[in-house]
Amino acid sequence: MTLRSQALLVNAALLAAAAVSLGPLLWMVSASFMAPGEASSAPPPLLPRAATLENYHQLFAQTGMGRSFANSLFLATAATLLSLVFNVSAGYAFAKLRFAGRERLFRILLGALIIPAQVAMIPLFLLLKHLGLVNTYLGVLLPSVANVFGIFLVRQYALSLPDEMLEAARIDGAGELRLFWSIVLPSLSPILVTLAIFTFLGSWNDFLWPLIVLTDDDRHTLPVALASLTREHVQDSELMMAGGVITVLPVLVLFLVLQRYYIQGLLAGSVKG
Repeated sequence: MTLRSQALLVNAALLAAAAVSLGPLLWMVSASFMAPGEASSAPPPLLPRAATLENYHQLFAQTGMGRSFANSLFLATAATLLSLVFNVSAGYAFAKLRFAGRERLFRILLGALIIPAQVAMIPLFLLLKHLGLVNTYLGVLLPSVANVFGIFLVRQYALSLPDEMLEAARIDGAGELRLFWSIVLPSLSPILVTLAIFTFLGSWNDFLWPLIVLTDDDRHTLPVALASLTREHVQDSELMMAGGVITVLPVLVLFLVLQRYYIQGLLAGSVKG
């Protein structure tokens, strides 16, 4: 088999895999513009006979999805900012600052990676209950303040920063805060974007923790509201597809816009770490 034939086969396999992966997503978008009941016909049409925005209008006007969208946007943005502040600071400290028990503490943190998040949900919920943080946004945000994987990701990248550069800044009179703000953060920018994307996607798509902590419907996030929508409008396939589009579209746009920085951060960390 020639190299050209092999390349054609590889490209054909990639196109087939892309079609299988994107097919349900594209049909979801198409079905969201269909008239009520059209997507439930057999066989289901691939394209709407007459595209309509009625499903989106009903979604925001009657189901309160706009409020849930705002809740998700606020929580995902706040979780991303908090994660960047604490995880970047901790990752840099484990990589470049000397303190007693640094390596032992880092090994303990790595050991925590093997513990499923679901195991900690019950004790964490009881702790929040004692603190009076159940049914509050702060209760949803607290678990995202420090993430072991985020600390590890930043630490591995920060190890590549030359010690000579940091020592030269200290000799020139830069304090630790000035050093961190003016030299370390700009050098960590690729991994900051990668961590921000991971955190935002994780918070935006999180279903179980907001469902446990938030009891008021007015505070529900978009995934929780979408699950409620499937129970109340189980026969309205087009309306549920519109809700799915609203849930997927922001994170898809975010990933496509920041894709170059995301890949740059992963590759740089894998090469330098």
